[in-house]
Amino acid sequence: MPRTIVLTGASDGIGAAAARRLVRDGHHVVLVGRSAAKTEAVAAELDAPFYLADFAELAQVRRLAGDLLAAYPRIDVLANNAGGIMGERELTVDGHEKTFQVNHLAPFLLTELLLPALVAGRATVIQTASRAAQLFSRFDVDDLQNAHRYAAHRAYGNAKLANILFTQELQRRYGDQGLSAVAFHPGVVGTSFAGETNHVLRYLYRGPLRRLFTVSPDKGADQLVRFAEGTPGSTFQPGAYYEGHRIASGVSREATDPRVADELWERSAAMV
Repeated sequence: MPRTIVLTGASDGIGAAAARRLVRDGHHVVLVGRSAAKTEAVAAELDAPFYLADFAELAQVRRLAGDLLAAYPRIDVLANNAGGIMGERELTVDGHEKTFQVNHLAPFLLTELLLPALVAGRATVIQTASRAAQLFSRFDVDDLQNAHRYAAHRAYGNAKLANILFTQELQRRYGDQGLSAVAFHPGVVGTSFAGETNHVLRYLYRGPLRRLFTVSPDKGADQLVRFAEGTPGSTFQPGAYYEGHRIASGVSREATDPRVADELWERSAAMV
């Protein structure tokens, strides 16, 4: 059956690639992007509705949620795909470290505000996480704003770990109301990712080595499409984090600690 799928980060990369495939499969895909020009272009190509929001400003996230609830009282899939690695430490207009807000706090708020429509649709909530959670994170629930020993890659790894923890806690809190949450690592995808940073990762994603070490956006979108079209409990285990077609192994201790997940949720809720 066709599904109503809200997809953030839909103007480029795996978001745009997933949108094309999901529309082709007959789903009603609602695009959310930051760039007006890019988002409008993908929407025109697919004849799909779109909304604009910059996740570095929580007021825009609240406005987005209100517009979506007014238009879609039932949502079958929410794909929290927007995010990125930043440069020097920067605070948003809301007073939060930008990496943390864009990658975790904004999608946390969007999901929380959309809960009436998500529960009505017994929705699947998908988080685009990353293996950076294992490679780079030095997670400290007492320093979610990355105020101490800031490094762009560490802040990004911490935010991606937060995505995984959020997935687990969302499942614990709302699974009995029909929600199914899942997170995944899309691979190292050759996109405009890392465009806002001067970190060495910029050269991996955008330099001459890109073709050697990255996969195409369409390949990176495989898991997102599979979860969006799949059946919880059959296609994927609710609450899990996947790398490829398997639940990830070897993740950090914090990534599987329910106490950390609960504390992150409570502190995130207090911030928004």
